[in-house]
Amino acid sequence: MNGKVQVSGAKNAVLPILAACLLTSDKVVLEEAPDLLDVQVMIQVLESLGGKVKRNGKKLQVTVKEIESIETPYDLITKMRASVVIMGPMLARKGRVRISQPGGCAIGSRPINWHLKGLEYLGAQVRMDHGFLDIVAPRLTGARIYLDFPSVGATENIMMAAACAQGTTVIENAAQEPEIVDLANFINEMGGKIRGAGTNIINIEGVKEFHGTTHTVIPDRIEAGTFVLMAAACGGEVLVRNVITAHLKPLLAKLDEAGVIYKEEDEGIRVMGKGCYNAVDIKTQVHPGFPTDLQAPILAMLTLAKGTAVVTETVFENRFMHVDELKRMGADIKIEGRSAIVQGVESLHAATVAATDLRAGAALVLAALTANGTSEIREIHHIERGYENLDLKLRGLGAEIYKVD
Repeated sequence: MNGKVQVSGAKNAVLPILAACLLTSDKVVLEEAPDLLDVQVMIQVLESLGGKVKRNGKKLQVTVKEIESIETPYDLITKMRASVVIMGPMLARKGRVRISQPGGCAIGSRPINWHLKGLEYLGAQVRMDHGFLDIVAPRLTGARIYLDFPSVGATENIMMAAACAQGTTVIENAAQEPEIVDLANFINEMGGKIRGAGTNIINIEGVKEFHGTTHTVIPDRIEAGTFVLMAAACGGEVLVRNVITAHLKPLLAKLDEAGVIYKEEDEGIRVMGKGCYNAVDIKTQVHPGFPTDLQAPILAMLTLAKGTAVVTETVFENRFMHVDELKRMGADIKIEGRSAIVQGVESLHAATVAATDLRAGAALVLAALTANGTSEIREIHHIERGYENLDLKLRGLGAEIYKVD
C-alpha cells in the first residue's frame, strides 16, 4: 500500500461528548464528528429525548432545548453499550432517567455496576423496574468516589453528573484515556470546572448551568493504530495523517521492538513497511498501557511475523473471537487461558470469514489485505460501527476492497 490516509475523529470521544450536549439548552457545534453507525445511534438517542441534530459533512449541530422524555427506546440502548453515558447528564439536567441494559459488541462481561455505584455516591437512587433501570436524583451532591476499576464509561458518567452537582467531587482511580481528557475539555468549554482529567484523580466543582460551544473532536487513536499496523503488514509507504502520536506510544514502542520502520512527521506517522518484522509479546492494559482495542489488529499482523508471539488479554475475557476466523486463513494460533500463542507463518490464504465484533472486523480486513487470493468478510456492520469509509480509505492506498450488497 502507498499514499496518504486521513484519520477521522475519535468514536470513543464523540459518543460521550454527544451525551454531554444534554447538559445545556444552547446550541453545540461538534467538528470532526465521524459518520459511523454508533454515532448515528447516539444521535437517535438524543432525538428520542427531544434533541435536534443536524449534520453538515464532518460538522454536527446539536440543540437540546427541552428534554421531552426521561426514557430511552429499548431498541436503541440495546444496539450500543456506549449509550449508557446518557445517565450522568440526564440526572444532571432532569433529575431522572429510565434506561434498559445496554448492548454492543459481544467481547465479554462489562457490568455497569461501577457507573451506578458512582451515581449513588452523588445522591442517586437506583431501582430495577421491568427490565429498566429507573434512576432518580432530585439533587446531586459532590462526593469522593473511588472506582474499584478505572472504567472509562463510569468515569465519564460520574464526571458529567458531578459537573452539575452541588459542591466538589473527587474521582479516584479514574480512567486516564485521551477520550476522558477530550470530554473534560468539552465540558469546561461549556462552563464546567474539571481538573485532573488524564490522571487517576479528577476534581470536579459543580456549576449551575452550561452554555453552548464549538468543539473539535480529537483524532481516533485506534483507527490511526489500525492503519499503521496495516501498512506495516502489507509493506509500502503510507502516511497516516491527523494523528496525536502521544496517544499511540504503547503501539509505537512495540513497533520499535518488532523492527517496523516508521517516522513521526508534522503531518502524522509515515510507515515504511517492508512486510518483514519480528514477533513481539503483547499484554493489554488500561491506559496508558497497550490498548485492548488494538489487540485484534496487532494479533492479525503478528500471524506473519518472524518467530512466536504471546498476546495476553487482561481487559476483556472474551476478546479472542477473531482467532478462529484468522485460523481459517491459515494462521497458526493457540489459545491458552487469556493468552494467544501466535506462531508466524509465511503467508495467509483467502477465505470467507465473519466479523464477530468491531475490532475483530478490522483484524480480518488486515489479514485479508495480506492474504493470497480474494477474501470475503461478512457481518461488516460491526466494522462500520467504528471505522468511517474504511473501504474508500484503503482503496486510496491501492487496496482492492469493495463493499458488496
